[in-house]
Amino acid sequence: MKRALTAIFSIAFMGLFMAGCSGLRVVETDVTAFYHWSVAPPAPGTAYRFERLPSQQIIGAQHDAIEGLARTALARVGMELNPAAPRYSVQVRVSTLVIERPPYDGSGYDGFGFATPGVFLGGGNRGAAFGMSFPVYPMGFSDPYYRRELTLLVRDLTTSQVVFETRAVNDGIQNETLAVLSAMLDAALQGFPQPPAGPRRITAQIPR
Repeated sequence: MKRALTAIFSIAFMGLFMAGCSGLRVVETDVTAFYHWSVAPPAPGTAYRFERLPSQQIIGAQHDAIEGLARTALARVGMELNPAAPRYSVQVRVSTLVIERPPYDGSGYDGFGFATPGVFLGGGNRGAAFGMSFPVYPMGFSDPYYRRELTLLVRDLTTSQVVFETRAVNDGIQNETLAVLSAMLDAALQGFPQPPAGPRRITAQIPR
């Protein structure tokens, strides 16, 4: 009886654990950052303002949302938005490519079926088999595949020189664009103002 109860509680705990995990989604971001501060790196509370390209001014509200996410991420690393008396300007560029086809369209096997239509030939001690294979899902009806690229530039307003540059890339089937961009911005600014050299892959979790 005691063993049975223990097993029941273990199963219930695992169910709750899996339910909690299913509410999160992993975001992997490839980041490369460069810096060349003309003076000492910015201290906490250093003021900045946003700078927009003409094309970003046209889309207006959409870029407002992106800058709102950037403001939150910059606040986490100690930068303060103050357009009236900025020391630096910050420019954020985002591009998203939506691929309306499965990313697994090569000749590989995904563990559940064949990725593309083809012919298979199998053998064994009971003879041989010959037939046709088809994709697990109908071609063109799978979830879209997203590739997002984000660049953040920090410019010294006294010299007009870019003193910090970071680039983040993410791809996957996540369609929660703003949540993914928020995770990408945090990843892009990890280690600010003097991040490690070279490319890095940073993993975060976001709600589904």
